Amino acid sequence: QNKRTFGSGVFEPFNGTNFYVRSNCPFTLTRFTNNRVGCDITIRRGDNGLLVQLDIIINKVRTVVQNGSIIVEEKSVSLPYHHTYQHIFHYGIYTRLRSSLLPLSVTWRSVPGGIDTMMVELEQELSTDMSGLCGKHTVIGNKQLITESVIAEDTCQTRDPVSPVNTECRKFLSYTLDCLQAETPRYIQLCEENIYGYEKSKYIGCAFFKEIVKLCGRERFIWHRWRSLTKCEEPSCPGNLVYTDEGQAFLPSCSNPSPTLSNQELISSCLCPRDQVLNDRADGYLCVPLPECCCVFAGKSYINGDVRSTKCQSCVCDSGKWQCSENLCPTGCVIEGPFVTTFDGKQYVIPGKCSYVASQCHNWTITIVFSEKAPSLTTVVLQLFQETYIFLKNTVKFGGEEITELHQSDHALVFWESSMYVRVHTSFGMNFQVQMSPEIQLYISASRNHTGLCGNNNDDTTDDFTTSSGIIENSAQPFSRSWSVGSCAVDIPSTCINTDNEIYADEKCSVLNNPTGIFAECHGHIPTNHYHTACIQRTCNCGSSVTQCLCVALGSYAKACASLGVVVGDWRKATNCTLKCQKNLEFSYNMQACNHTCSSLSGADPRCGLGHAPVEGCGCPEGTHLNKGQSCTPKAECPCYHHRCTNGKVCVHCSEDPMNTAQKTCDYISKPTGASRTCESGCYCPYDQYEDHHGNCASLSNCTCVYSGKVFSAGQQVKTNCKTCICGQGQWHCQDEPCPGQCQVYGNGHYQTFDSKWYRFAGQCQYTLVEDDCGNRNGTFSVRVESVPCCDEALTCSRSIILDLQGKVTLTLSDMKVTRRLHEDWTLQEDSLYSTHTLGLYIVIAVPSRGITLIWDKHTRLTIELHEYWRNQVCGLCGNFDSNEMNDLLISGSAVSSPLAFGNSWKAATPPCSDVTTEIFPCERHSYCSAWAQRRCMILTGDTFKDCHLKVDPDPYYFACVQESCSCEFEGKFLGFCTAVAAYAEACSDQDVQCI
Repeated sequence: QNKRTFGSGVFEPFNGTNFYVRSNCPFTLTRFTNNRVGCDITIRRGDNGLLVQLDIIINKVRTVVQNGSIIVEEKSVSLPYHHTYQHIFHYGIYTRLRSSLLPLSVTWRSVPGGIDTMMVELEQELSTDMSGLCGKHTVIGNKQLITESVIAEDTCQTRDPVSPVNTECRKFLSYTLDCLQAETPRYIQLCEENIYGYEKSKYIGCAFFKEIVKLCGRERFIWHRWRSLTKCEEPSCPGNLVYTDEGQAFLPSCSNPSPTLSNQELISSCLCPRDQVLNDRADGYLCVPLPECCCVFAGKSYINGDVRSTKCQSCVCDSGKWQCSENLCPTGCVIEGPFVTTFDGKQYVIPGKCSYVASQCHNWTITIVFSEKAPSLTTVVLQLFQETYIFLKNTVKFGGEEITELHQSDHALVFWESSMYVRVHTSFGMNFQVQMSPEIQLYISASRNHTGLCGNNNDDTTDDFTTSSGIIENSAQPFSRSWSVGSCAVDIPSTCINTDNEIYADEKCSVLNNPTGIFAECHGHIPTNHYHTACIQRTCNCGSSVTQCLCVALGSYAKACASLGVVVGDWRKATNCTLKCQKNLEFSYNMQACNHTCSSLSGADPRCGLGHAPVEGCGCPEGTHLNKGQSCTPKAECPCYHHRCTNGKVCVHCSEDPMNTAQKTCDYISKPTGASRTCESGCYCPYDQYEDHHGNCASLSNCTCVYSGKVFSAGQQVKTNCKTCICGQGQWHCQDEPCPGQCQVYGNGHYQTFDSKWYRFAGQCQYTLVEDDCGNRNGTFSVRVESVPCCDEALTCSRSIILDLQGKVTLTLSDMKVTRRLHEDWTLQEDSLYSTHTLGLYIVIAVPSRGITLIWDKHTRLTIELHEYWRNQVCGLCGNFDSNEMNDLLISGSAVSSPLAFGNSWKAATPPCSDVTTEIFPCERHSYCSAWAQRRCMILTGDTFKDCHLKVDPDPYYFACVQESCSCEFEGKFLGFCTAVAAYAEACSDQDVQCI
């Protein structure tokens, strides 16, 4: 449904015949209320006949178009403009306002002096009554209608139309007889009324002629001749754009070369010449061939062919997009306090201050020990063949002797890189680095086929939580505890336990996110969100000096940046984290061990040529060497050293006789080899039998297994994480089993991808959730979503969803119902392509032939299920469904991405909408809600759901719940808390846990 006004006062209402009003008074064009959302559009023409003021009020938000400016809420805005309730953007040669609350768009064309054409479109029939000049009236041109719609002022006038004979009107309309037919006399009258007094205007008459030509259509005689008949010039276009009467509303650009949607109308537009796109990454309106488009990274522009490189990867600018090489840096495991990043990149938090096997293989084991007082490491133990190395704060021991500089054996080279780091370089490819101060932290690189807290390094994050008994857990707690050496209590708090520390942490850790701060150079390479969270939690729960804990956390980000070759500058000085060096040693961010000691002068230094990057810490400056007294001396003052071959001493273990009590349980069978081997007196099972998890004696073949806190007998099976696992001899034996992928989004932008990656992106535009096009231009389906604004007492918060089965049908889920639009040349078949049914509170849409299911709660929560055969075939906000959560947020052609950049990259090309530039945390905006929200959401981590905690990690659901509960100043119809709790309850139900 369209209504419009053009020229000097021609009106085309929703219902009825066109009429003319000559007035410089303000008029109500339309006024109505739909679903408690009010709309009021008023207009005013000037003495030049053009509209000089357009006033649009939707849900109390006022937009004024006047003097060539657009003013929203009394502030001038630039386009494209995004507001919670509306979008304003260029639409061909027009400007369009699209409401997010009503099925309504307002489109206008600005010319010098005002607006010559304006149109209001309703996307669906409204049941409400409308008032105003273009309301739903059957009486045409009624003076009472004009009287009721005018907004009286003393200084304005409404006059009766005058229509003297105008030869230009009659000549033009003589060419439209095949179109207008019997209506021609009425249009002659309208034309003469419109043009009277404005014969010299470039816009009044031409606006009328153009609308008549559009009414007749391109197949009519008048279409190609009207401009020469009327002397109406084509609109001028900026730059080297070219005008067309029928073209795309949205310009192809370097950022988006193919913005066309299947249902996009053709309108008057300024387009680039053939085979060119708009260079929207430069000022002005310049069209260029696609290969000449520049690329942008971290706010900097690069021309076609430019290369940007890090230590690990190089990227080439190719036709406006980055084409990047494979990441050449080896994957590594990082253990920084309780925060662990596995070899495959999965990140989690260790739950208890215990001893764990960090990583192990058939010939080595790395064990870590936490402090009993604080969530930080006190000891790292490396068991390498028959060698044992112990790393304590600022001390490394081998066989009871301290290593002060270097130790070399048949299997390993252990040496100090600086005062802060010790490196272990093995003969078989396993290498690791230990930060020795101010806190012990661990960095491991190794080949595949190993187990422990660090995972297995197989490029599959879905099996990173494989326990010591061989089954994959769903949460960090049972997984971590399975790798504990001995019993392990959950005693590391997941939230801040000290208010003063929390205030300090919030203030100081924010330096990581400062866009102009010392770390900003690295933001484009490594997102700060994980490091910012770790910084706050480590500083909050610090056991000693909060300043030291803060500096350690900031150093973790600086080290990650340095590993890519990104230098962030003197961050220690900028954050008051400077280190004091002993004796005459000096601090440097680029300390190298090679040839920097007196002993290295006696022969070839084994520390050279290993390919390790420089580290920070204290050491000797160039031209000096470290002597035995740990001070720096000139080369001439170094004493003579002679290397001696030292193979180390044999480490004595406990006796391994048949009655070793530590081996007498089924639980021990699956424990890591570094588990306790002590002998203790007590009652144990006889020879060849083991104590099962029920306390009974059983043979090895009848040993029980444990999964998520439950005991399973030999032969019983469990299905988890796309695997079927059978208990046998105390171990789980698992086989892959195809299973569907599931992605969900709810509330103010909480996403869980097909590969179980959680992130938050609160965009207000339309975004692609999942599609199979992925740049190939041969896609068969797409799912797009758009949030309907929340936090308004008058509104029911929901999410608008569009399922496009390309070439067939488009389904729109909005306003608690499903609407259908059949594509051209396709009709419903006897065997239906899809089915729609209601299941409890949900609407379920199934497309069996394509393996797609949508489950919608009619509000903000949407779940998408895809058949196994879509694996590695899709993309969008739901990720790529390849079992690796670490690449879910990667933008095509780029090495890394933040949730903001990733979310913006999947913004629908049409209509234009501004990027989200700042992540808003609702609990910071509504700080008084924070404590209340945390108390309410503790239902997820409390006893109500305790039976589910070991199967579904509650932490991401808890954090989402807190943010959702803070989103609005009142509950209203948002239901954020309830939706968040329901999401966790359903996840528990999927794991066969009935919590309530």
